[in-house]
Amino acid sequence: MLSRIISSAVRGVDAYLVDVETNITNGLPHFSTVGLPDIAVRESKDRVEAAIKQSGFVYPYKRVTINLAPANVRKAGSLFDLPIAVGMLSATGQIQSDSLGEYMIIGELSLDGTLRPIRGALPIAIAASRIGLQGILLPYENAEEAAMADGLEVYGLRNLTEVVQILNKEEKMAPYHLDMDHLFNHSATYPIDFSDVKGQSHVKRAVEVAAAGSHNLLLIGPPGSGKTMLARRLPTILPDMTLPEALETTKIHSVAGLMPEDVPLVATRPFRAPHHTISDAGLIGGGSYPTPGEVSLGHNGVLFLDEMPEFKKNVLELMRQPLEDGQVTIARVSTSLTYPARFTLVAAMNPCPCGYFGDSQHECTCTPPQIQRYMARVSGPLLDRIDLHIEVPSVPYKELTDQLAGDTSETIRNRVNETRQRQLRRFKDDTHLFSNAHMESREIRQYCQVDNKGHELLRTAIAKLGLSARAYDRILKVSRTIADMAGEEGIQAAHVSEAIQYRALDRAMWMG
Repeated sequence: MLSRIISSAVRGVDAYLVDVETNITNGLPHFSTVGLPDIAVRESKDRVEAAIKQSGFVYPYKRVTINLAPANVRKAGSLFDLPIAVGMLSATGQIQSDSLGEYMIIGELSLDGTLRPIRGALPIAIAASRIGLQGILLPYENAEEAAMADGLEVYGLRNLTEVVQILNKEEKMAPYHLDMDHLFNHSATYPIDFSDVKGQSHVKRAVEVAAAGSHNLLLIGPPGSGKTMLARRLPTILPDMTLPEALETTKIHSVAGLMPEDVPLVATRPFRAPHHTISDAGLIGGGSYPTPGEVSLGHNGVLFLDEMPEFKKNVLELMRQPLEDGQVTIARVSTSLTYPARFTLVAAMNPCPCGYFGDSQHECTCTPPQIQRYMARVSGPLLDRIDLHIEVPSVPYKELTDQLAGDTSETIRNRVNETRQRQLRRFKDDTHLFSNAHMESREIRQYCQVDNKGHELLRTAIAKLGLSARAYDRILKVSRTIADMAGEEGIQAAHVSEAIQYRALDRAMWMG
């Protein structure tokens, strides 16, 4: 007999449909899987056989052929165990259901028939909803995540026996219900707050500017000055996450297998801080079976590169494409995948190898050639793509012990939300623009009109600092954000002056 089960697999961060066709005929016992299966899919034979027997069903010792269509796309992982088992039970008459075509079936089987959780439940459920299926059957642990897909009955099941009972209508079960509003509001809280940062008023201002315009940020200062503390709190002042952003971020983390067991929705801005020994594939994504890298895991949030000069230069250079395009493309012989990678880059570095160049409390032991080699580890083109270069000095003891708390994350976030709303109203006719940092040359000319005093200031800065064309554009975009924070339509000289002050490395090179 022949049976057909609708299943799915993930490619990139989206899912595609896979038809699991099972044909059982008389002949010597033989089990074959076709349709470009990988090793994990081929090994499902043994898991399925044990699970069917242990669950009390009859395993057919006949000629079994499993076809995974489309046959020209490589299938990977163990998520086809359950649809293969259901297909075999249907083909042998142990499941007699006329509604098999109304459900998507997905899941990994243990040898005793228990269902194990899978990766990518949310994009798979969205794919099922998109083609108009009635529901989806999947492991119980994935039910809450899958229930975020609209218009889909989600059944979270614990073992193969429950799956058969549902399909044979031997047992009635209510679909999993999820209160999205409650889940979203409950998940949108941060464990840390910006008010924890002592002193550093000018650095806090720069961080707020970065959040308000989605600008990339470089923090330069000695060890212990609070660079990491500031970076970790940047996500708490970014604009409130929208539900579409939360779902998009959740899809990426689900595909990567990084969803916490008790949190089915990523409703806070991600913060990713990879170690400086990370590989190309770890940062950008890839591998034999491509998975999202850190730049994609930081999508809609913050990617923090601590001790940036310690990263391998070729790894840092790979950052240039996602910083410009907001996505990263991974090309392989058989396929090409594109992952979203729209993040705010925050990098931190010391001013010299020992870390104390220019520090008033410690003596620097580095020679000028050592400092020059250290700074040269970060290329000029990459620095040009970072809008704000901020000096972070050591915190004086008086400020460190000050009991007065600064603005909370909520207070700053409200100001940032207001500034972003101004930008959204300005860009209402440009569907690809959401913040000032993403403006291209055409938009910069249109929206970054500077007064006469501002033009004179820019002309002087370019002449003395030797700014590149890209750095000039960055200053204009940051000036536009500062003007938005002040509620001004035009960019004034004061806004340009503040933006120039946020190019610490350019000023240091001129003074050097």
